[in-house]
Amino acid sequence: MLSRIAESLFWIGRYVERADGTARILDVHLERLNQLPLNEQRTVSANLLAVMGATPGTQEDGPPGVQELLARLAFDTAQANSIAGSLAAARENARRARETVSTPVWESLNATWNGLAAHRQDVVGTYRFCSWVIERTATVQGLADSTMSRDDAWQFLSLGRSLERADMTARMLATGDEQAFRLSWVNMLRCAGAYESFLRSRRAAFGESFAAEFLLLDRLFPRSVVSSLRQVEQALIALDPQYHRTGAMDQARRLVGQARTFLEFHHTEDLMAELPEHLERVQAACAGASDAITAKYFSQAAERAWTGEKI
Repeated sequence: MLSRIAESLFWIGRYVERADGTARILDVHLERLNQLPLNEQRTVSANLLAVMGATPGTQEDGPPGVQELLARLAFDTAQANSIAGSLAAARENARRARETVSTPVWESLNATWNGLAAHRQDVVGTYRFCSWVIERTATVQGLADSTMSRDDAWQFLSLGRSLERADMTARMLATGDEQAFRLSWVNMLRCAGAYESFLRSRRAAFGESFAAEFLLLDRLFPRSVVSSLRQVEQALIALDPQYHRTGAMDQARRLVGQARTFLEFHHTEDLMAELPEHLERVQAACAGASDAITAKYFSQAAERAWTGEKI
């Protein structure tokens, strides 16, 4: 497989998952923001932009408000970490890998990109926009899973999706950790689509510590950090099965494996106190693994027409 095709598939997976994760985070926070005084709206908006890696524009009147939050995280196509920017970038990468991506996946991405302009750029419109994005990204991912052979093309797509999912779940937990956000554990779980799964697994055990533990450590829930990191490892092994008697030599596998095993085998009496440290470690591992994957598999030619990570 050409490196440019592999890179496009990797970033299709990342951008689609990024749009989905950002839509989930924005949707659950907008419900709160509408009920806060203006000063608190600005504080929460600025913190949320920082957590999501979106650089706010120059504000002469103080911290960014809800309207800039919507523009930066939902509708700004120039931002690779906004919903619209991620979907546009996913569609562009699919166009470049058109001979490899299945027709249903391409048509779904193209239809999603064409539908971006139909949504209003206000709070009410953004609620519907986030729900629409979650449905569209689920459609794209479902079509990819059901119409693509489990060859290297699908592995690169799955690799990008799983790596981004681990990062986005860590960011979502970070938005619930800050005092300024004050998210309830119910909203935290619903943000990840994990509420029903959590109730079935925990039953009578409720509280923010249990919710954070579920989203961070549960091995069976596909959006948990540990499960996502395990999926990254499986994709890396499928792409390059290594047989060394002295351990894994692949840098990306080493970073991801270290992050996953630390989470799985680290015991703590107070998870919430250590949560920021865990989330920072996960995000650093995802960023390092992305760089290692790029260095190993993708062309570094200066003249290439599109780039990967922009955050």
